[in-house]
Amino acid sequence: MKWGILATGNIAKKFASTVQQMGAEGESLAAVGSRRAQAARDFAAEYGIPHAWASYEELAADPAVEAVYVATPNSLHYENVKLCLSGGKNVLCEKPFTLTAAQAEELYALAQRRGLFLMEAMWIDFLPLYAKLRELLAQGAIGELRRVTSQYGFVAQGARRERKFRSELGGGALLDIGIYNLAFLQMLLPPPIAVKTQEVHFTEYGTDDYSKLLLSYPGGCEAEIVQTIGRDLERSAVIEGTAGCVLLPDFQHAREMTVRTAEGDRTFRFPYDINGFEYQIREVSRCVRQGKTHSDLYSPDRSVALTRQMQEIRESWNMKFDGEE
Repeated sequence: MKWGILATGNIAKKFASTVQQMGAEGESLAAVGSRRAQAARDFAAEYGIPHAWASYEELAADPAVEAVYVATPNSLHYENVKLCLSGGKNVLCEKPFTLTAAQAEELYALAQRRGLFLMEAMWIDFLPLYAKLRELLAQGAIGELRRVTSQYGFVAQGARRERKFRSELGGGALLDIGIYNLAFLQMLLPPPIAVKTQEVHFTEYGTDDYSKLLLSYPGGCEAEIVQTIGRDLERSAVIEGTAGCVLLPDFQHAREMTVRTAEGDRTFRFPYDINGFEYQIREVSRCVRQGKTHSDLYSPDRSVALTRQMQEIRESWNMKFDGEE
């Protein structure tokens, strides 16, 4: 794919660096767009990108671009994805996809009508370790699932903290990192029958910086997840079954897991080819080559369901973003 990158922040830099290292696979950087001309020029110079545009509209209209990676703040994803689809571009949009399920459904329907590929960039779904984990669970390696726990937390300070929490940007810990906990559960389990907030704390911006959620599933399985911006937590997860458990020291980066049963421990290691982003990039290119408008692994249904779940959690907290009705 010939990629355009919409925005020039840290996540855009990671994406650009990944594509740079995939030249032998046919991936390339064609253009970058920013609302600030100098930022676009600097980004283009750093990553050897031919075209630097001073607006998102120019990027979306660039005929050299086949697919756009949208890397703007959360609250802008809906309008940015719609702009790119209207410009005839395939789109990979950084998570969280949109703020509401209705917005997500509208965008996936638009992509379908226009025959364009669209996917939320839930990169962890495509990691090799998770393919192995799904295989082991399907084989009953640890029996029936009974309990899952996962946590994710980090500290943000200064301007970075402000960006993470500003309400008009769709901020807060749930959408920023809680989404990884929820997506992890979505890989393993059917939709929950109940989601209960055990604890939640809000910042001066009116957005969440800590929550603990308890999810109940058909058959009696439960999951407890913690997400916080303000405290460093190991990104650990444990999947407990009737015949054993799976231990993941870092469920987000997911390069190692240990399966513990009565027969002993088995440790599986899956190092990345680059940094983990390459697998979702390969999925986009594979699907576009095959004429698909979406991924079968991380489907629109899963993306919309995850968006709706976070929307309902926010509603239970009476937490609305600036500009939301």
